[in-house]
Amino acid sequence: MAKPPAQVAPGSAYNLVETKPPLPAKLGPRGAAMAATKMASTYDMVEPMKYLYVSVVKARDLPTMDVTGALDPYVEVKLGNFKGVTKHLVKNHNPVWRQTFAFSFANLQSNQLEVIVKDKDTIHDDFVGRVVLDVSDIPECIPPDSPLAPQWYNLSDAHGERFHHGHSLGEIMLAVWIGTQADEAFPEAYHSGAHPLSTAGLTNTRSKVYYSPKLIYLKVCVIGAKDLIGAENSKDPPVKPTIAKIQMGGQIRRTRAGQPPANPVWNDEFIFVACEPFEDPLVVTVEEKVAAGRDEPIGRIIIPVAANAPRNDLAKSVASKWFNLSRGMTVDEAAADVTTGTKHREHSKTFASKIHLKMSLETAYHVVDESTHYTSDLQPAAKKLRKSAIGMLEVGILSARSLGSNKNPYCVAKYGAKWVRTRTLLGTAAHAWNEQYIWEVFDLGTVITVAVFNNKNLDGHGDAKDERIGKVRVRLSALESDRVYTHYYPLMALTPGGLKKTGELHLAVRFTCTAWANMLAQYGRPLLPKMHYTSPISVLQLNSLRFLAMQMVATRLGKAEPPLRREVVEYILDADSHMFSLRRSKANFNRIISLFSGALAAGKWFDNICKWKNPLTTSLVHVLFLILVCYPELILSTVFLYIFLIGVWNYRRRPRNPPHMDTVLSHAELAQPDELDEEFDTFPTSKPGDVVRMRYDRLRSVAGRVQTVVGDLAMQGERAQSLLSWRDPRATAMFITLSFIIAIVLYVTPFRVVAVLAGLYLLRHPRLRSKQPSAPFNFYKRLPAKGDMLL
Repeated sequence: MAKPPAQVAPGSAYNLVETKPPLPAKLGPRGAAMAATKMASTYDMVEPMKYLYVSVVKARDLPTMDVTGALDPYVEVKLGNFKGVTKHLVKNHNPVWRQTFAFSFANLQSNQLEVIVKDKDTIHDDFVGRVVLDVSDIPECIPPDSPLAPQWYNLSDAHGERFHHGHSLGEIMLAVWIGTQADEAFPEAYHSGAHPLSTAGLTNTRSKVYYSPKLIYLKVCVIGAKDLIGAENSKDPPVKPTIAKIQMGGQIRRTRAGQPPANPVWNDEFIFVACEPFEDPLVVTVEEKVAAGRDEPIGRIIIPVAANAPRNDLAKSVASKWFNLSRGMTVDEAAADVTTGTKHREHSKTFASKIHLKMSLETAYHVVDESTHYTSDLQPAAKKLRKSAIGMLEVGILSARSLGSNKNPYCVAKYGAKWVRTRTLLGTAAHAWNEQYIWEVFDLGTVITVAVFNNKNLDGHGDAKDERIGKVRVRLSALESDRVYTHYYPLMALTPGGLKKTGELHLAVRFTCTAWANMLAQYGRPLLPKMHYTSPISVLQLNSLRFLAMQMVATRLGKAEPPLRREVVEYILDADSHMFSLRRSKANFNRIISLFSGALAAGKWFDNICKWKNPLTTSLVHVLFLILVCYPELILSTVFLYIFLIGVWNYRRRPRNPPHMDTVLSHAELAQPDELDEEFDTFPTSKPGDVVRMRYDRLRSVAGRVQTVVGDLAMQGERAQSLLSWRDPRATAMFITLSFIIAIVLYVTPFRVVAVLAGLYLLRHPRLRSKQPSAPFNFYKRLPAKGDMLL
């Protein structure tokens, strides 16, 4: 009879796979010493990859190829079927290119390297001259060696002759060497797989390092205004309510209507997210509500953000100021004036109206742009308030597998303010980057995120969105110091069609501690800077500010060259984590159930003890209970000793691998298609009315069950309150009479006797128990609650 197929455990296809790659950092002392001769020590967490580098510097004395005497030279570097081409320079006999090409030894197809100089022409490019080098004669230059000095090479024709019609073919300056990815020329080199691309497309394939802009909270307190003049009559005060509108870029806030209209008092405080360098000014406009939905400006003041004083401490008070209001200037004109430093005096009229403001740049806060559950940076904006580093984080992005065909993948890693982007791998099924990066670590309660994308902008136009492949998070506090973790991390994509494994990412991670005392002391310090606790920001406002900060980071990084695209930044920063998801709600509910499972297991164990399911264990519990009652000073020491023993016992079962995204915990594999369709819907929804109605009815049913559970919990609490509230006069009289009797008994009876009697009563044999509920339980269930008072 055939055996039934073995059942696969849920989530087993998405587990980590530990690897043992031949990294210099894992070869031991002897192996590391041997590897040091082949690779720089700063690249000891990636596998060495050999490259043939060709640096085309310049040429001189190139001959004339056209009858006009002009020459538009460029260089073609060929190694087998791979070639790289420099830009062509118009009418230049002594061109300077300064371009470097890199050819991977893994794709070596020829033993000869050709460097050909050509003349750009409309119909056919003319051959000028070439240099042919044998690959076996090219020297190796491995860091920390100094860069190889370029040399002049004579150009020759196809037959090896240096002269053509009695004229020299000129010379070209080249530097040719064999190196690794640790070479300083590696990031800026044109790689062999990317050589056929255009210059714009080639820019989007290079490895780069980015830094998030410095974000600061700008706090604005609008106190009031005086001597305002109405919008309809420039001489009389306003008769309708007045408000103040504060705008900085796309951030707009409005005060409530102030009274009296001519001298309103608001005392409203707002927080904006500012980004250095400060481009958008602060525009404060006082408006009169002349009609429903119609506000007319009656005065405006433009304040550069940089003019506000930074505040590093709550104890440092900020002085309020009166500002003159102007009329007749639009917001765009005012912004242009702040940018250029000019003033439109010819149509901006200053009059007696003033506004009272208090503003400060709150540099003692950390501007949150990530989810607080897995943030990578907790430092305040002010540099002098930042703590010293406690260690270094090194990450080697080695390779990826099972990404599928026709993928041009690249990785983006983010930790703190530093973002790194690997080069894009083109035209290869063996996806290997072997790039290593390093970060300073200031707090162990942080997470590094590494995401993989498919480059869709190789044409240089930048219109398409790069495809998400998956991402990995690694929490630093789960890493042992000085240990190199090498694993294949599963890459997952949750789509409306369900959970899909899109590949695996091979990473090497190492945390090195440089300040043990500071690292251990951090566990007793607050997670966020002090200002978050002395002057806290509400959770709702913090989420709103986080969204604004994320948009600013995405905008600034999108202006870099090459740009770090908006969809990349939003994916790593989890821009949609605040959206409702029924799947996440179920996952969080299961987390709560799991959290209380320990207490439920302890209650079940105690119930088994009380019912004498195991007489030996119950007898031992009796003995332990009597010892603790006789010697109560041993209770605390016994509890902490028990905690210590549990921790020591669990040490042998400690996690050996860093935590990763858990599909079972996330409820990803069990999610229904309609739940995923709702999760990936736009906001506001783009679905037809019947689908929205179905979702609404489902949400009502779920909310009804939650409502019932909350009502039951409230009922239990209200019953406890009714013990002394005299809502049930007989129950309250019985309870206080019994309390009085118990108080007298406890006064005259030693505590140890009471404890022994109570303990023995709880642990009594099942033959001495009744199957009916106890009298105290029945009494509590009969107490009144407020459920009958609800409509």
